[in-house]
Amino acid sequence: MNLSSVNPAFFIASRFRSWWQARLRKSDTILLTQRNIYILPTKAGLLFAATLVTLLVASINYQLNLGYVLTFLLAGSGVVSMQLTHNTLRGLTLHMKPVTPVFAGDAAGMDVVLSSPSGARHGLGLKIESADVTTLTWVDVPSGGQATAHVSFVPASRGLHELPTLSAETRFPLGFFRAWTVWRPSGQVLVYPQPERPPATLPSARATPGGPAQSKRTQGAEIEGIRAYRRGDPLKLVFWKKAAKSMETGGELVSRDTSASAQHELWLDWHACGLLAPEERLSRLTAWVIAADRAGVNFGLKLPGVDIGRDHGEVHRRHCLEALALWN
Repeated sequence: MNLSSVNPAFFIASRFRSWWQARLRKSDTILLTQRNIYILPTKAGLLFAATLVTLLVASINYQLNLGYVLTFLLAGSGVVSMQLTHNTLRGLTLHMKPVTPVFAGDAAGMDVVLSSPSGARHGLGLKIESADVTTLTWVDVPSGGQATAHVSFVPASRGLHELPTLSAETRFPLGFFRAWTVWRPSGQVLVYPQPERPPATLPSARATPGGPAQSKRTQGAEIEGIRAYRRGDPLKLVFWKKAAKSMETGGELVSRDTSASAQHELWLDWHACGLLAPEERLSRLTAWVIAADRAGVNFGLKLPGVDIGRDHGEVHRRHCLEALALWN
């Protein structure tokens, strides 16, 4: 249920938060100063202040000199803790590392490097700046050193997404005050389509003219492409190198496809996905790209308006997955 539709206060707070965050400058590195750090008392701090008022009133009414000493001693401790809380963030540098592409439905991990040029920083928490996110990632930064905090989120869909707004906070040392900052990273994360599960069988390699004129179907024949495993295929044609890994991930076996008079090419074609909806076709093609890459064969990708030639390797795999993620 959407809380903003039933809670006016939540709706107003969300709109104000969006307006405020839109005014922040985007940057993958931010230096925390007194201009971008905010501090307010916590519930414990307000209760502490109420206790001080009570002690002060009692000391005045009963003329308790030791009461005055205790009241102002505690008040001084509270003021010092406020300064320490603010200084825990001030001077800290936050840097966002590049985010690795993920598949739709998987969590995208953001690695934030915190650097302290001076003393050690304790009790630092990072989270996504959202009303429904309360879990903090806690980290301590050594004096003159660095520490990395890992924050994750699940992108809504495939495509290129901006990184969410983050907040860093601390309540060190006594918890009477909360100091925090709001940060808008400028980086982006690429989200591939979610692979079809279970994956469909790879399409058969198709013959094209211009292949070798003479070639024998022997154990040493040149491999022109691949196709789905068929019952009765010789064991020598099975990709045993990829068999164990393929079975672990729920994939299917594939066989080498050789030809004596034509060159066989493996093309992952949009039109080979039948009558599926566009997003379902992208999911199937994504699964095929992963399966063909695991088989270690050359393959090409055909989408409406996009034609990627046959190749193999990690660079080619990323190129195809990027095309699937950004297709529209």
